[in-house]
Amino acid sequence: MAVKTEQVEKNLVKLTFDVSYEEFDKAINRAYRKNANRFNVPGYRKGKAPRAIVEKYYTAAVFYDEAINDVLPDAYEAALKESGVESVARPEIDVEDITKGEPVVFTALVTTKPEVKLGDYKGIEVDKIDYTVTDEDVDKDIEAARQKNARLITVEDRPIENGDIAVIDFEGFSDGEPFEGGKGEGYELEIGSGTFIPGFEEQLVGASADSDVEVNVTFPEEYHSDALAGKDALFKVHVHEIKKRELPEVDDDFASEVSEFDTLDEYKADIRKKLEEAAENKARTETENAIINKVVENAEFELPEKMVEAQIDNIVRDFSQRIAYQGMTLEMYMQYTGQTPETFRAQFTEQAKQQLSGSLVLEAIAKKEGIEAGPEELELHLVDMAKKYNMELDKLKEALSDDEKENIKKDLEIQKTIDMIVNNASVK
Repeated sequence: MAVKTEQVEKNLVKLTFDVSYEEFDKAINRAYRKNANRFNVPGYRKGKAPRAIVEKYYTAAVFYDEAINDVLPDAYEAALKESGVESVARPEIDVEDITKGEPVVFTALVTTKPEVKLGDYKGIEVDKIDYTVTDEDVDKDIEAARQKNARLITVEDRPIENGDIAVIDFEGFSDGEPFEGGKGEGYELEIGSGTFIPGFEEQLVGASADSDVEVNVTFPEEYHSDALAGKDALFKVHVHEIKKRELPEVDDDFASEVSEFDTLDEYKADIRKKLEEAAENKARTETENAIINKVVENAEFELPEKMVEAQIDNIVRDFSQRIAYQGMTLEMYMQYTGQTPETFRAQFTEQAKQQLSGSLVLEAIAKKEGIEAGPEELELHLVDMAKKYNMELDKLKEALSDDEKENIKKDLEIQKTIDMIVNNASVK
């Protein structure tokens, strides 16, 4: 394959490459065989017309799109490899020429990594970060355990108070008509939690069990449903019962129930130890981040817009996968939070820029310092991975692609670079 490279502008390269007509013709044949049953040609049973007849009846270009999609991915990857161009975003690809018997010519506008001009990255000075664990911190942890292990008991001698759990049926009406999503039965609502529309929970305070209450509210202007945003609504509520949390006493019995320890003192000591470890890790991470942020600030580079958009794509894809485990789609999440695709993506712009900036600068430092991760380091990391995922090492190696192993190697090199920078920094 002959590849022509042209620097169009900063961080934008135009690649011109081709696919032999023989290879393209084979792709057309594959497209014809796959889609023959779609074409009705007079004089032939459906799916039985020869390719040449189909092309004559529907034009020669009838199979081009599918054939192009067939050959293009491998051709583009081969062009990148041959040219040595490293793409950082989705390219803009055009078909320049399709002539029978001649190579099919493509062009691709490829966004490339920006050049990084490094500033100072050794001897960076940052302020020391410390987090002190107090008795109040230990008490908060214990209180959280109390809340988690509280019992719900029915209240029969008083009306609803703030902090109670009200078991309710409700139905909402706007302009006298019930609206979608405004009805529920047997719902356990914690009064004061802010779960429902502002003003709803407060109007249940003072209501008794087995009573009916009318609640008047106004939906927020930014409410996710346009049909209800800013509108007044009436909720008819029936209170079935009132419950309250009964918290356990903080004593040795409590400690033995919620932990592996027999006494409250042992339990508290363990909580403090874990909080101190977490505080130490947090301080170390924030110190590293402060050092790396200064190193990035000292460097000069310009992030291509398409590179940022590609990183936002990655962040959105990861976010979508995480919420999928909770049974929610991205569309459902955006509807629930009242966001458009544009506003949803925009919130990740700064995160994407920070991630890219750090990666680019650290890669440039690793290259300048000749920092590499050798086969032994990769092997040790894979051993740790195998233990973590409870897999046999050979099975893990088989499961990882060459690209994934290369990415692990790059991550190890970046971590070595971070360690070098941090070890050379001054923490005051």
